[in-house]
Amino acid sequence: MALTAFLVSLFGFMSFGIPIAIVLVICSMVLMMLVGSIDLLAIAQAMVAGTNSFPLMAIPFFMLAGEIMAQGGLSSRIVNAANLAVGRVKGGLGYATILASIVFAGLSGSAVADAAALGGILIPMMVKNGYKADRSTAFVCAGAVIAPIIPPSIPMIVLGTSTNLSVTRLFMSGLVPGILLGLVLMLVWFFIVKKDGYNDTMTFTKEERNSILKDSIPALVMPILIVGGIRFGIFTPTEAGAFAVVYALIVCKFVYKELNISDFGNIFSTAAKSTATVMLIVAAANAVGFYITMAQVPAQMVSWLSPLISKPVILLLVINIFLFILGMVMDLTPNILIFAPVLFPVIQQAGIDPYFFALIMCLNLCIGLITPPVGTVLYVGCGVGKIDILQLSKAIIPFLIVEIAILLLSSFFPSLVMVPLNLIMGS
Repeated sequence: MALTAFLVSLFGFMSFGIPIAIVLVICSMVLMMLVGSIDLLAIAQAMVAGTNSFPLMAIPFFMLAGEIMAQGGLSSRIVNAANLAVGRVKGGLGYATILASIVFAGLSGSAVADAAALGGILIPMMVKNGYKADRSTAFVCAGAVIAPIIPPSIPMIVLGTSTNLSVTRLFMSGLVPGILLGLVLMLVWFFIVKKDGYNDTMTFTKEERNSILKDSIPALVMPILIVGGIRFGIFTPTEAGAFAVVYALIVCKFVYKELNISDFGNIFSTAAKSTATVMLIVAAANAVGFYITMAQVPAQMVSWLSPLISKPVILLLVINIFLFILGMVMDLTPNILIFAPVLFPVIQQAGIDPYFFALIMCLNLCIGLITPPVGTVLYVGCGVGKIDILQLSKAIIPFLIVEIAILLLSSFFPSLVMVPLNLIMGS
């Protein structure tokens, strides 16, 4: 009863175009009335408690670092280094797109930031070199999905705080799958180059190579410092976010000299707005989670899925389908906040490793970012690539199919995730 009422109210109010944070507050009121404990102050208290978390402080830091990097020249240096690495290969700009996405993923942790920052540079270059605009934009959007998988990942921070899992271990669980996803996208691009007949190559003089290498070193070192620092316990994910801000400020202001004091107002304003949006959703979702627990919704979910608990593979397939549908109609962060506390008791009863499932859940919902009708990254791509959503939705299909295949492969063969994770973590 409570689960049905929650889902009906959630999707019912969303259908009216009400912002998701407000919808979540309304859902918490519905659940509050169902459990018979009418106390509006409890909702406010749950919202405040939900944001009073040290790991969540990493979110504003990484968002601020992303804004600094986007406006301070780090993005263009990453693209130049990627072009230098693979530019001599036919269709090299496509391979450079994925390389740049992997590197930028180690800086921002956000698919939207990746698509906006790299798309603004790469899509015009690809179109200028004769690539199809819709294909180029779709490929940049597909590559942007890597960003929330490879550490540092903002969705992993949210997932860790909502399920009491180690954020550091969650970060490391995505490192190898994220790189694998990039390699598979490169393989798809290889066949596209053959099909479309792209022959463009980029050559560099010795002086140009040396200049690009020297210029890009500060940008390329940054993800190594962040990921390495987290893995070896030099700093926590939150401290890594603060480090990223300071490092980006120093490099962009004093090394690349592309940041002016006048830029800071816009940078801090944009980062503050993005952070406020996420944190309001976090707060509202925590209120919903409080009443979901009181209404025993997780127990109901366990009861519904109990016939599949003895069949983990089928259970994962059913949950993947459920999450994929959710990802088509709702954004990544609210999906994690609402459904992670509901689904984790189920998978734990089935004996599925929570870190493995966290990676599968995050990957599934990240694919939702490039899935119409509510794919956030798709709309960013439309703006950057100057094409309409229908055109982009058609062009994204081959890459979408490949990413779904990687999701299913990871789901059916947990060792692809767990073996690298245990090796990285030394356990």
